[in-house]
Amino acid sequence: MNDLTPVNYPGETATPAGVISLANEYRMAAVLLLQNGRPKEPQSRAPFRMVAIHAIELYLNAFLLQSGHSAGYVRGLQHNLAARADLAVELGLVLRKRTREHLHSMSQSREFLVTRYVPSGTSLSEINRLQATLTEVAQKVSAAI
Repeated sequence: MNDLTPVNYPGETATPAGVISLANEYRMAAVLLLQNGRPKEPQSRAPFRMVAIHAIELYLNAFLLQSGHSAGYVRGLQHNLAARADLAVELGLVLRKRTREHLHSMSQSREFLVTRYVPSGTSLSEINRLQATLTEVAQKVSAAI
């Protein structure tokens, strides 16, 4: 392979319906993982957090793809949920103010990375808030697509 060989990224040809389907699977997995969480053991909730955050990202990705953005553009947003949410809202997705604020908070605190490497961090979302955000994003994106 040389520098002129085009790089094919996984997901380049993904459809909004396919991404929604995958997001639904991650959402169901998050629900199951939440059952394994133990009180006063933040690390036991890390798998739920990671999968829930990924599901939220996938739902927003599906909405952006449905709205005409390329997979490359969406991939370029990296794990920035605030940027995804702001763009989706501009394109017509209606999210509650509290949910938008939560998505911004998660991006500012880099919750995706904290969850991966320091799951006992103090900047993590409340479990109930994360569940509520996942539920709302899932329902509203699914209804829009």
